[in-house]
Amino acid sequence: MGHRSTPSYQTTPVERGRIAAKVTATGALSALVTVQVGSQVSGRIQQLFADFNSPVRKGQILVKLDPQLYAAALNQVQANYLSAKSNLVKSQIQAAEAERQLRRTKLLADRKLIALADLDTAQANASVAKAQVESARAGISQVQASLHQAEVNLAYTTIVSPIDGVVISRNVDVGQTVAASLSAPTLFVIAQDLRKVQVDASISEADIGKLRAGMKTEFTVDAYPNDRFEGLVRQIRNSPQTVQNVVTYDAVIDVANPDLRLKPGMTANVTFTYDSRENVLSVPNAALRFKPPVSDSKRTPGKRRRPSDPSRGTVWVLRESKLVPLKIKMGLSDGTQTEVVSGEIKEGDKLVIGAGDPKSSSGQPGGQPGGRTRIRGLM
Repeated sequence: MGHRSTPSYQTTPVERGRIAAKVTATGALSALVTVQVGSQVSGRIQQLFADFNSPVRKGQILVKLDPQLYAAALNQVQANYLSAKSNLVKSQIQAAEAERQLRRTKLLADRKLIALADLDTAQANASVAKAQVESARAGISQVQASLHQAEVNLAYTTIVSPIDGVVISRNVDVGQTVAASLSAPTLFVIAQDLRKVQVDASISEADIGKLRAGMKTEFTVDAYPNDRFEGLVRQIRNSPQTVQNVVTYDAVIDVANPDLRLKPGMTANVTFTYDSRENVLSVPNAALRFKPPVSDSKRTPGKRRRPSDPSRGTVWVLRESKLVPLKIKMGLSDGTQTEVVSGEIKEGDKLVIGAGDPKSSSGQPGGQPGGRTRIRGLM
């Protein structure tokens, strides 16, 4: 008769507490409204009136482009306008003269002193003169449109802020030439109000069904690792984002930033708590994964089988130095602890979470700290 090896088990007592089911994601901070200020005309930058972090007001001048070319174009169109007005006056005088000539020709034709052909010529000249007046008026309207365009182009050389906000980006310097022939170049990026920011978090398709608008969230940023910031889910967008066959959805979170510590572009580590339970029995997930050695399971009543219902499982407890399997119905899980909805387990039971070497002081990797019990037997 000899002594066989003495098995050792790592245990932890069953306790009550709070379980919160969470979804984690990463996202980026940004301003609620961000406006890119561009130039609608080309030209050389003559003056800059704002820089990074400059507070600006709506209508405040940000940039002035060199206006010489546009001022010259405006002067040219103004001269064309004066010329068009002179042409109109000239046409009106010619039309009046043609009308008088037509009246004299009719009197002479009534007395049969001139040929009818002369009357036809006078009528044609009067009609042509009237048409020239209308053409001159149309020319004035055309020149007026060109004049308005030239005035607008000249005004565009002075670029103003479209909103109240803070400059978060400046992309040009004095003396630089901007070309707006194909698309408007971006000169400044202005955030409307950094006291209110948003987080755009990427949520996997497996977790998106757990979130809803109005849900409270918490997040941290690397700049302040010991501080937790709160937010509120404003919107869960339906547009999917697919990157390397991974589908995610954008959850938009509103965040108050009264002290301006949060800055656009910061990475946020977001936690969504979508359900929680208070004062419930719970077991570590390590206990649900634990399987006793074959020799021990043969000496214990019952045989562990894989449950067909994913909400049911088996845990092992030590009672009178014996391993006893207990069936439980599982509820909410936070990834570490799982709620016990029903079962024979009770508060204070010694729950086995790992098997260890009796000569070692450490239990099964992945187990949690707890008591250690040895089961002795003779052969």
